[in-house]
Amino acid sequence: MTSFEQQAAMLERRQRGLGHRARRWFLGRREVRTHGWRRTDALVRAIACGFGLAVAGVVLHRLELLLVGAPLLVSVLLVTPPTGRPKVEATRLADTVDAGRRSRVTVAMEPGEGARFIALRMPVASRSGVGPVHLLPAVTGDVHATITWNTWGLSDYLRPDHLVASHDGLYVLGPIVGRTANHTVLPPIDPLPGAPVPPRAAGLVGAHRSARAGDGMELRDIRPFQLGDRLRRVDWRVSLRAAAAGGGVLAPGTLHVRERHAEADADLVLALDTTLDVSREIAAWSEQTVGAETRVGGSLDIGVRAVTSLAAAFLRQGDRVGVIDIGHPRGGVPVGSGRRQLQRIRHSLVLSAQRVSGAGEPVLRAAQVPPGATVVVLSPFLDDKLVELTVRGARRGNLVLAVDLLPRDLVPDDDTPWGEAVRGVVVAEQRVRLAVLGEHGVPVVRWGEGGAIGALLQSARRRPRVPR
Repeated sequence: MTSFEQQAAMLERRQRGLGHRARRWFLGRREVRTHGWRRTDALVRAIACGFGLAVAGVVLHRLELLLVGAPLLVSVLLVTPPTGRPKVEATRLADTVDAGRRSRVTVAMEPGEGARFIALRMPVASRSGVGPVHLLPAVTGDVHATITWNTWGLSDYLRPDHLVASHDGLYVLGPIVGRTANHTVLPPIDPLPGAPVPPRAAGLVGAHRSARAGDGMELRDIRPFQLGDRLRRVDWRVSLRAAAAGGGVLAPGTLHVRERHAEADADLVLALDTTLDVSREIAAWSEQTVGAETRVGGSLDIGVRAVTSLAAAFLRQGDRVGVIDIGHPRGGVPVGSGRRQLQRIRHSLVLSAQRVSGAGEPVLRAAQVPPGATVVVLSPFLDDKLVELTVRGARRGNLVLAVDLLPRDLVPDDDTPWGEAVRGVVVAEQRVRLAVLGEHGVPVVRWGEGGAIGALLQSARRRPRVPR
């Protein structure tokens, strides 16, 4: 090894040693900050200033400098560091909360002996997140804050970071980073009028009328008695009238029975497009959302709120509802009924919103849809693959509806001269895709009032099915 290489190796080892010592120094300073009281820069400056003035007064034989510096130095040196240990504990809320509600957060504070001020991070109602830092007097008690959950998703609502200071701020303890408290904010349930769903004619129990005959409540027809009919179905009033018209004898041809509609279950499958999340500003489509937050007023936000409202409305009237995550085949919830089914759907929607990557292959398999179920596809329809999946689902024999989630009044990108042209191309292509869906027998509606979905379902039941 040459002398140059030896010097280079020695310099590298020295740099490593300096880096290690610097790291140890920083860790030590952090340990002191979080585990004990320390002098502030104001105290250090007061000591240096008092000592400097006293020395300058003695050396220069200036009595006024000594009279100013000596009392300052003595008063600072007589200050003793506090010995108390502050305790800040937060009361944790429930793991889940509904959007639009208000919650009260409580932080119990014990500043300890010698503390005069405390800087505490607390949330505020006007903004989301852990909130800004508030300067408060160091007294034992509870600090309260009211939080309004305006957006849904995974939210960090509390992190009680704090820093405690003594009298005149000469000694401080901290800053100490508190434990982060987070929970799931479920999507809101907007009031939506109930609408009839086409029944699934695969059973003799349910809440909807089926097209087939069976044991139900709604009268279908009155017909002559046939072999195999039950006697309890005989309509004696009609039968006696027929016997009186035929001579007053109950002949085999005079008996009539009441035929009723069978009651069947109704399955509703809500297929949500989670492959992308677009807002009104076209320039923001290429930007990745930070953290777990979704774009407020974007296509995904509108879709999640629509799915939640539709699921709540149809589950309330006894239907079976399921959710399909088009962007992630393993997500979603199978069809089910009851209040617990609504909670499962809301939780799955929050998890699906965290996996939006802007890419991926949309999937809508036949195995995900029960036979005879009604499928509602919610998407901005900015991709031809979504149109193909929707048309393919309609050709399988299911009743398929499309809900357009593209925000209205798209705003072009002002930073480029082609912004208006791009907006026109996007709107024109999306209009063509919706027209293709209509040509293949898939009704399209823009999400707005819930009654439009019900009217669309009623009109779609009377339309002829698209042949396979």
